[in-house]
Amino acid sequence: MKALLKIHTNDNVAVATRDLACGERFTEFNLELLEAIPKGHKVALVDIAAQNKVMKYGFEIGNTQVDVKAGQHLHSHNLKTNLSDGQQYNYLPSLSNATHKLQNASFKGFRRANGKVGIRNEVWIINTVGCVNRTAEKIAQICSQRFFGQADAFVAFTHPYGCSQLGDDLKDTRAILASLLNHPNAGAVLVVGLGCENNQMAALLDAAGDYDKNRVKYYNSQQVGDEIETGVAAIAEMLPLLAQDKRVDCPASELVLGMKCGGSDAFSGITANPLVGRMADRITLEGGTALLTETPEMFGAEQILMNRAKDQQTFSQIVDLVNEFKQYFIDHNQPIYENPSPGNKAGGLTTLEEKSLGAIQKGGQATVNQVLDYGQPLTSKGLVLLQAPGNDAVSSTALAASGAHLVLFTTGRGTPLGFPVPTVKISSNSDLAERKPHWIDFNAGMVLDGVSMDDCAEQFFEKLLSFASGQLTKNEINECREIAIWKRGVTL
Repeated sequence: MKALLKIHTNDNVAVATRDLACGERFTEFNLELLEAIPKGHKVALVDIAAQNKVMKYGFEIGNTQVDVKAGQHLHSHNLKTNLSDGQQYNYLPSLSNATHKLQNASFKGFRRANGKVGIRNEVWIINTVGCVNRTAEKIAQICSQRFFGQADAFVAFTHPYGCSQLGDDLKDTRAILASLLNHPNAGAVLVVGLGCENNQMAALLDAAGDYDKNRVKYYNSQQVGDEIETGVAAIAEMLPLLAQDKRVDCPASELVLGMKCGGSDAFSGITANPLVGRMADRITLEGGTALLTETPEMFGAEQILMNRAKDQQTFSQIVDLVNEFKQYFIDHNQPIYENPSPGNKAGGLTTLEEKSLGAIQKGGQATVNQVLDYGQPLTSKGLVLLQAPGNDAVSSTALAASGAHLVLFTTGRGTPLGFPVPTVKISSNSDLAERKPHWIDFNAGMVLDGVSMDDCAEQFFEKLLSFASGQLTKNEINECREIAIWKRGVTL
């Protein structure tokens, strides 16, 4: 593995793949280090005068604040963002001509009555309001023991909302829960309410639309005797239907992959995110769908995505997506470009441009076919952008609610988190994969160890088909499953 990695021919920095000592020489760059460079951090390859561009991935990631000599460390002390609050966008179409020899890839899934395909046959317990969280959890625990083996899992997705919510917050809670209620990974759903909450049961079911009434049961706890045994009995009624469900061959075009990164490091944009981008390209060329979210982690690279919009209308929707999130920051008196996180910076990321240019690689090169509001169900195939924040739990829940069967979660620092759908953890470096094998499902760090990206992508795609066919991800094995809902407004 090379100790210094230059990503693009136009770059004037390289990334250290290990801790480097002052005085080390690199003949390929005619470079001697003038100071120690931590693993994952940037070193100047040439002299860069103050207020000049720093280039990585072939794009600007900010400007130097002082004169920087070749061999010096470039980070927060001498490199700052070029981004500002006001920005004009123009549609300059740059659509992919990518082709792929289709292999008619398939997986074993569950064909639902509405034609959708699920990759799990689980029972989900969804509560309208946080007041009945413990009720939902107790129902799941009892069913897991009493009906062991009769469903892939019995899972309660609890949350603190549904009461004292107004306006958009109530609408968002209802939209997320209604979309989860219809998710094809659930062979049956029990909705548990209290009765007096703002998020009324009737309104939630109305938002869910044409759900399968044979596989969705519901009640308000205030209106029954033993609310726990009522829930267990309702699930028992639906289990014979799950017993009839069998996995059948389904084309890869039925798959919806959600793309997410969390706890990024400087290698995320070099290994794990480009690998996930290969999956976005592969699945969209197969006729399937890739969902890309984390709007604030598009800032600084958003024009690249805008130029990949299929038409002017979609371009305008991406502009609205970005500007609405910027306004969200402004309305709360927060700086728009307050990112990366402390963990990102420790790993070598300096500016939001740098983070975003690495992050959007999860979308590959595919054309953007649709833009979704937060909580909105998917209605198109291809690459789709979804409005949601960068927060891991909120954005991953949003991906699942909009229809993702799997969340492909890249990380350079690791996390045990898991969400309603199988959450495939992809490490950007081999150290993390070796240190946390109980968290990590696939090691993209092998690319730094000499494996070609093509070979890595082929291995990973086959792994995804295995997960879609029933192989458990680490978050499922560890029973790390939760949801989080975006709160943006007033609480009564």
